[in-house]
Formats: sequence, C-alpha cells, structure tokens
Amino acid sequence: MKKATKAFFLSLAIAGATILSGPARADGNLTVYCSVQEEWCQLMVNEFQKATGITVAMTRKSSGETYAQVKAESANPKGDVWWGGTGDPHLQAAEEGLTEAYDSPMLAKLHPWAVKQHETAQKRTVGIYLGALGYGYNTDLLEQKKLEAPKCWADLIKPEFKGEVQVANPNSSGTAYTFIATLVQIMGEDEAFKYLKALGENINQYTKSGAAPAQAAARGETLVGIAFQHDIVTPTITSNAPIKNVSPCEGTGFEIGSMSIVKGAPNMDSARKWYDWALTPEAQKLAAQANSYQNPSNMEAPIPEQAPKMADIKLIDYDFAKFGSSAERKRLLGRWDKEIGAK
Repeated sequence: MKKATKAFFLSLAIAGATILSGPARADGNLTVYCSVQEEWCQLMVNEFQKATGITVAMTRKSSGETYAQVKAESANPKGDVWWGGTGDPHLQAAEEGLTEAYDSPMLAKLHPWAVKQHETAQKRTVGIYLGALGYGYNTDLLEQKKLEAPKCWADLIKPEFKGEVQVANPNSSGTAYTFIATLVQIMGEDEAFKYLKALGENINQYTKSGAAPAQAAARGETLVGIAFQHDIVTPTITSNAPIKNVSPCEGTGFEIGSMSIVKGAPNMDSARKWYDWALTPEAQKLAAQANSYQNPSNMEAPIPEQAPKMADIKLIDYDFAKFGSSAERKRLLGRWDKEIGAK
C-alpha cells in the first residue's frame, strides 16, 4: 500500500511538473518570420527580448517567400508572428485563413490607413508602416553613359536603358507584385503587360529580394533599380551612394507593410505580446535606428526626417482589397510567369 501511495503521489508530481513546465516554455518563447531587412529584424528581436524576457527565434525571408512558408506549414504551424513585408500577401494569407484575427488595444493609436488594413483583412493583419514605390538611378553611371535622367515609368522601356534595369521577381517579392499591381491600376491590365514585356528587354536581373535592385544601383551594378523609395534612400545615408530617388510622373503605388499572427501559433500569448509591443511608438522608432525610413503606423511615432515625403509623391488610389485578394494575386502572378518570367 505504501509503495502504491508513493507511486501515486510521484505520478501526480510528474504530471504537475509537466503541466507547469509546458505553458512556461511556450509563454517564454516566440518564433518570428520577418520580411524587412536583416538589421531591422534583429534590432526588433533584441529590443523585444530586453523588454519582455521572451526568447525569440527569427527567420528573415521576403514577403512572398514567407507567405509560401506559412501556407506550407498551415497543417502544423511552426511560426507565431509574421512581421513586416508588403500588405498584399498578408491580405492573401488572411483571406485563406492562414492568420489569426486579433484586436490589439493599440488600434486606437494607429493611423486610419493602418486600421483600414486591419478591417479589410477581417482583423487578421494590421498596418505597421507606409512606403511609396519608385526607382533609383546611379548618377555616376548615368553621367558616364551620357543618358538623360529618367523621370517616368515610360522612360525605363526606352532602348538606351537596355540591360540597365533591375527589379525583383514578383513570386518571391511583395515589392515586385506591388509594381505589377501599380501598373495595372495606372495603365489597365493589357497595357501593363505590354509594358512589362518591353521592360523585360531592359532587365539585367530579376532579384529575389525587393530591396536588392536599389542596393545594386547604389553599388553601381545596375543603372536603375525599381524598389520602394525608402529602400532607395537608405544607401544614400549609410554609404553616401550616388543614387537618385524618383517618384514616377505617371503616379505610383504604395505598400502598407503589415503584421499578422499565424493561425494556430504554438506560442499565442507571446505572439500577442509581440503584436501589441510592435505597434507602440517605442518599437516603431527603432526603424530609423536600423536605417529604415518608412512612415510608421502609430500616430505618436515620429516620421524619420530621411523618409520620402508622401505629400510630394503622386500616389494612386491603390485598391488593396482587390489586389490583396487570393484570386487576383494568383491570377496576375500566373500571367506574369507565362508571359514574362518564362521568356
């Protein structure tokens, strides 16, 4: 009897330890999929760990790649939070039920465009920053080649820019998908794809990352890089690169960089803590420290002086609901693969 009683209480102790240790481990850990540049990802992770004591595992991939990973893992989620990257794939993930609905107490502090993103996604994503699309050209190379400075989207398909332009592949890059969606909204779909075919004659490389063309232009590896304008500004500040930022004359689209909690996240409590913290002014101020110059979504967070002035840019009325929908995004990417990417 004594042995049986001892064994019974021992089993209770083991079970209790298991129950207590399970949630403690879960609450103390977080896996973040990050879709901005590495420096900003790492700074966010470091500061969140300091603020909360939660241990963060971070993976950096472009927004298109992260969407694909979240979808592939949906039956057995590995990640908790998808932070950053263009809003369109976040909206697609929301529509497909890959992300979790959540109302942060920080919503009341956000700009209307960030809240609208949240509402469009049925509460499954939220805006964290705003940035306009454009392109940059290397002023030294332009002078060497004795070319006239481009001012419009139309200039980039001129014969003199053959082999001189870079843009990312839209299957991996949210930036490049925003570029396609922007052209469709400015020109109409058929004219936009005629333009993309003509531009293809001038492309020297389709990169994986959306920021890579701007970095390549800054290094003089390509004359023109199509990217978000804040990514074009960064190398002029960090390395005094000879790159000129252009807001195309026809108008341009923009991104609402977004954040989502993965559906069935293994560390849901930690995910919500990150989500709330990432929407604070203190967290959003970190962008400029990492040489990222977007417009933050929290109304109390300062806009970096170096950020492109949105009021000076001719922005289109970008239809996030349409171009962030799963069907439209898949259709446009399929057409690009068939008519552009396969060439």
